[in-house]
Order: sequence, then C-alpha cells, then structure tokens
Amino acid sequence: MDYTSATRPAPLSWSEQFFQGAWVLSDYVDVAAALRDPRYSVQRAARWVNSSRAPANTSVEEIAAGKDKLRIFKRILSRSLLFIDGASHTRLRRIMQAGFSAAALQQQSPRVARIVNDLTQGILAKAQCTEATGCVAVSFDFIRDFARPLPVLVIADMLGIDTNANADFVLAAGAIADFIGTPTPTWAQSQAAQRALLQMFDFFVDVIAQRRLDLDTDNDDLIGLLMRAERNGSLSAIELLAQCCTLLFAGYETTRHLLGNGLLALLQHPLQWQALQAAPQRLPAALRELLRYDSPVQYTGRRLKADILLHGQQLRKGELVILHLAAANRDPQRFSNPGQLDIGRDEGNHLSFGAGLHVCLGATLTYMEAELAFAALLRAMPDLTLVNDGPRWQSNAAYHGLETLPLTCQLENTTLIETAHG
Repeated sequence: MDYTSATRPAPLSWSEQFFQGAWVLSDYVDVAAALRDPRYSVQRAARWVNSSRAPANTSVEEIAAGKDKLRIFKRILSRSLLFIDGASHTRLRRIMQAGFSAAALQQQSPRVARIVNDLTQGILAKAQCTEATGCVAVSFDFIRDFARPLPVLVIADMLGIDTNANADFVLAAGAIADFIGTPTPTWAQSQAAQRALLQMFDFFVDVIAQRRLDLDTDNDDLIGLLMRAERNGSLSAIELLAQCCTLLFAGYETTRHLLGNGLLALLQHPLQWQALQAAPQRLPAALRELLRYDSPVQYTGRRLKADILLHGQQLRKGELVILHLAAANRDPQRFSNPGQLDIGRDEGNHLSFGAGLHVCLGATLTYMEAELAFAALLRAMPDLTLVNDGPRWQSNAAYHGLETLPLTCQLENTTLIETAHG
C-alpha cells in the first residue's frame, strides 16, 4: 500500500474489521513504543481461536467434533513462543535462542547455500536452448519454484526432519497462515488451521517418540536442542511439541514474502536492480529497505493488560490493539519519501520483524536466507524479466505476499555451465 498523505490512516482509530473491534495504531513512534510496552500482551490465542463461529447449517455432531479439536488447537497455540508473555516467554526464548545464535547460523550458512543452489539449478534445468541466438531462455514461477520451498527446506533441515516424506508441510503452513492472517476467521478457516496444526503436532509426536526409543536426543539440531531442555526440566512435553510446530510454520510466510515482494519491487525499479548487480555487497542494506518498503507482515495484535490513555482516547484493559507495521514503515514523520524504494536508504530500523522482547526470533535467519538467495539470482539470472501477465497477490490481510510471480530470463550458455559447476 502507498500510505500517502491522502490515504494514510489516523494515528489511532477504532475498526470493526478485526474480530469484535480493535484499536489500530499506525504511526511509527506509537507502534514501536507499543511493541516494547509489557502492557500490550501477546497472550491472545484463546479468544482469537474462539472468534470463529460455525455456520447455521452445521450439524450438532460437526460442532461437537470441532470443539474437541478446538481445545487441542488452543492448547498448542497458547504454549507457542508467539503467544506467551513474561517469565515463560523469557524461559522459552532463552532455550530456543541457542539455535539461532550467530555461531549456530554461521554453521548453518553452507547448508542454506546448498539449498539455494539446488533450487537455482532446478530452475536453470528448465532452460531451453535457441541455437540461432546462442542463448537459452528460462521461464518459471518464482514463488512456486523458489520462494515457497526455500524457507520450509531450511527450517526442516535445522529441525532435523525429512521433508521429502512430508510434502504437505507447505500446505499446512499456508492453512495456519490463512487463519492467522484473517481479521475475522471463518469456521472453515479455523477448521482447516486446526487440521493443519494437528497434522504437524502428530508428526512431531512420532518423530520425538522415535528419537527417545533410539536414545537420539543429542543431535545437533533444533529438535535435539529442545529435547535436551525437556530432559533437564526447562521445558514441558507440550511446550516441546508446540515450539516444534511454531518453528515449522512461523517463519514461512515472512521469508517467502520477503523473497517474492522484494524481487518484484526490484524488477519494478530496474535502476535499483542494476545497482545491486554492480555492487552486490549492498545486499544487506537493500534487504532492510525491501522489508520497510513492502512489509511481509502487515500488522500484529496485542491485548491490553491495563487501561491506557493515548491520543486523548481511553483504551480499556482486555481490548485488542492492532499494531500496523506496514503503515509505521511508511510513516513520513520517520522516513523521507516513504513510498519510494531506495536501497541506499539509511534512516534507521523498520518494524517488519517487530521490536522489543518479542522481536522475531528468526530475523537473522531470514536475512541470511534472503541474502544468499538474492546473491544467487544476481549471479545466475541477472536479466530477469516480469512476464506480461504479471504477478498475482494472495488475499491475506496480515501476510502481504504473492501467490505467483512468473518470470523469464535470457542466459548465455556459458552461464549455465558456470552455474552448474559453481
């Protein structure tokens, strides 16, 4: 969205769009402050899950079955790092942070690079030679062939699980994101998300049970890390399973939308794409700007733990507050010409990963995946071009991203040979 002066939302407004109504914060200074304020609680899973209602023609048996699954669904979500405050959040985050430390990610980097290379090679394998010009042309859907599989393959590798036998993980993550990203989830969306999360839960129950039988709890992966924490009493069994599920789906939407939205923005601003080709070392700064320019996560929600007076309005304990990250990232009081993409921008931090105690645990991992991905594209496919039909956006209020991004690229034959051996 543009969020120009003509369309920019008020700093504080009430919206009936979200659940049973919510306050919406839009200015950078207010959103940044709320993200760091413990009075804005992330413990909202149960009320959120309960917000969906069965349609009038739903049978008593279907409602009963749905409620039974609903209890398990709420139990898992409410124990996820995403929806816990206070001492429990600090304890869980400290345990999980070890798997996302600088040292751990440095060890993971070559594995991510191999996954990126495999996906790139899969795309280049589709190239068709044209003898008359001495060039090869490749056409592909970037979302399907690269942005969608990359984050799932990476986190699965970090967890120590085999995705080849579990191709449904992408669909499951999408169903959960569809539920999370809807202001007022429908009964169908709620049921689909429940099925998806329970599928993940059951999968990890089996994986962990097998590891216990094999005494395989000291693996140097994220599941091994969590199992050791459970063994020493720092983590309960349900918390262990909830974090495994969270790790599999939480970073999926953010990473794939950074890749898709970011590449689209660069191709729509060819001078910026060319600037990166000339100086790929500018990628870290470019990624920060891409996240600010088109935030993969548009907003996040909080429940008030106390009454707050803000902009002359009385916000009451228990009310929902929507922190509009995308609007904050386009705040003209914080960023000059905020609607303009500028990979050389140096005006401080965006809020796409949040801030404060609940800042995204996997932010550094997402940056690493994206930097390796864009570096590979710049090297192997510098002449990427948008297909005339153009991209198609998905319909999700919270997660702003592409469903498809069809591209073509002309390559010299030598590029294929060099990339295949590089």
